[in-house]
Amino acid sequence: MGNRISRVVTRTGDDGTTGLGTGRRVPKDHPRMQAIGDVDELNSVIGVLRAQSLPAGVDEVLARIQHELFDLGGELSLEDRALLARDRVTDLELQIEDWNARLPPLEDFVLPAGNMAVASAHLARAICRRAERSLVHLSHEEVVFETSLRYLNRLSDLLFVLARLIARAAEQDEEIWRQLDPWDSLDADD
Repeated sequence: MGNRISRVVTRTGDDGTTGLGTGRRVPKDHPRMQAIGDVDELNSVIGVLRAQSLPAGVDEVLARIQHELFDLGGELSLEDRALLARDRVTDLELQIEDWNARLPPLEDFVLPAGNMAVASAHLARAICRRAERSLVHLSHEEVVFETSLRYLNRLSDLLFVLARLIARAAEQDEEIWRQLDPWDSLDADD
């Protein structure tokens, strides 16, 4: 087990800085902190997704992913130590293939909508994409491990496929995007 957190309130961040796992202090709006925050938000919304009614076996996959996201957050905090194993990307790819094989081919774009579980999966996917962008931004200034970038890219794909899988398990039709005619008004009173 790691270090025990004995104090939650330290007051050391009252000056607008925060400490990384290496001991280095950075501004709270530093790109590394943005990336850590986005990964934390992603982990939290996956927790919300896990609180929904999910197809068999999905909760176990999401629990593993939450642990991996903690590894990624630790990796970002330690700066120079890779904690996310490379084989985790392959595991995500295999899971995507398994779930996608259970779905009809996708012929159109689907709206990020549906029941609460479907919508939560789409929200997690969007937050995952933001976390990925934060890591890419950070990589222009500091070291970011390639595995971490690949992991978030695959995870967003997995979350998209999962949203579709949840909709199918709930026997819910996916809402297909349709391009609106720019001359048609959405408001009949116009």
